[in-house]
Amino acid sequence: MIAYPIIAVENCKDEIQYYQSVLGGDITILRKQGDDVLNADLNVEGAVLKFSDVKAARPSVKGDYVRVFLRIDTEDAYRRIYGEFASSGTIHTEMYEAPFNGLLAIVADRNGVSWVLSYYRT
Repeated sequence: MIAYPIIAVENCKDEIQYYQSVLGGDITILRKQGDDVLNADLNVEGAVLKFSDVKAARPSVKGDYVRVFLRIDTEDAYRRIYGEFASSGTIHTEMYEAPFNGLLAIVADRNGVSWVLSYYRT
């Protein structure tokens, strides 16, 4: 079994490009309707984040009470991603030194998606 998070956003066409600018990776458009992108994947370092436009996903609440756990490989990348999401979103748990010798934070991005950001020092 493989589980993938699905992130429902308004204007999937633009928002997946926003997430690519923050996280990197490659975009695969899965379904379009005219100029609207209804479903797309963002492939980042072996992980797949699935995106759906609200026209296709029809979530009941913005953010839909899902948190995406993201383990980030470097401290620089962690701080950059945290800063990008925090600058246009809401910080739920400030970045802090976690007991596992790393950093942890919970941030909702500009679309209300909650991210549990983690970085483990080696």
